[in-house]
Amino acid sequence: MLQIQQKAPEFSTDAVVGEEFKKITLTDYKGKWVVLFFYPLDFTFVCPTEITAFSDNYSKFKELGAEVLGVSVDSKFSHLALIRTPRREGGLERLNFPLLADLSKQISRDYEVLLDAGIALRGIFIIAGAATTLA
Repeated sequence: MLQIQQKAPEFSTDAVVGEEFKKITLTDYKGKWVVLFFYPLDFTFVCPTEITAFSDNYSKFKELGAEVLGVSVDSKFSHLALIRTPRREGGLERLNFPLLADLSKQISRDYEVLLDAGIALRGIFIIAGAATTLA
């Protein structure tokens, strides 16, 4: 069971950064605070509003020395389509932080947000940078 001050589960996965595909690991952010959030699926009714709220406030997170990473069990291709879709059509239009693809569902499983149905619950984890521990 995940607990505060426990080492955060490591991950390495494909992500969409801007409109490019990149490999992202938790180690890439060592020494930084990370706000890691999970959402169920791309193109669902509520998720885009939550994701755009993180994006619209990204500069505030940066001012506090934090990075933001979003995760769902969708593919990097689905994430890219969501980013390219205008907000008025239920998309994100643009995004100021990476969206991580968790097709294997291992990240969601490791962070204990995976439902038996194979989708992630909403969850937010704050990871203390220097030690990559849960804060």
